[in-house]
Amino acid sequence: MPIQGVSAVQAGATAPDARPTAKNAKDAGVQFESLMMGQLLKTMREAGQGGWLGTGDDEAGSTMMEIAEEHLGQALAAQGGLGIANLVTQGLEHKP
Repeated sequence: MPIQGVSAVQAGATAPDARPTAKNAKDAGVQFESLMMGQLLKTMREAGQGGWLGTGDDEAGSTMMEIAEEHLGQALAAQGGLGIANLVTQGLEHKP
């Protein structure tokens, strides 16, 4: 079986446009801010004594708190959050 060169593979492939669309850029910004908010909430919880609601260190409670932090981060980012999503979106849509 012959090995094709990189140019032969690229010639046969149809590459999508590399520039982000407005929808993709906005989604990426919101997802990034959501991740940041979730990590911020997780760090705050881990720095404190016990859990958010005074729960112990059981595995089930810890898992539920991680899920809650993730969803709270998503909700905050969807409503504007800290404004990080807008900055990311503007950076992705910036045309040189």
